[in-house]
Amino acid sequence: MNNYETVFILTPVLSEDQAKEAVKKYEEEIKALGGNVTHSESWGLKKLAYPIQKKTTGFYFMLEFEGEGKEIADLEVAFKRDERVMRFLTTKMDKHHKAWADKRRARKSAKAEA
Repeated sequence: MNNYETVFILTPVLSEDQAKEAVKKYEEEIKALGGNVTHSESWGLKKLAYPIQKKTTGFYFMLEFEGEGKEIADLEVAFKRDERVMRFLTTKMDKHHKAWADKRRARKSAKAEA
């Protein structure tokens, strides 16, 4: 099983409930394709570096998941078909990327507890 990370931007015209529903849809899509979601994170509404579809902000989300390589193409087709998704990027995580992500998550949770 390989580790993957997908970051996607949803259109800002959605309510927070609609954005959460979209994320849940993609988590279920990954599970249906045979993957396993290991971590999901919302980065919130952020300003874009340049306008996309005449919008200057968007809801950022990150999904980390495990799976074989074959489901990536199907997941990206689902992203392309969804009008709510403005941009997405899926990367394969090597052992260093995975270790850094785990360390970042541990640091973030320690900061939240303090």
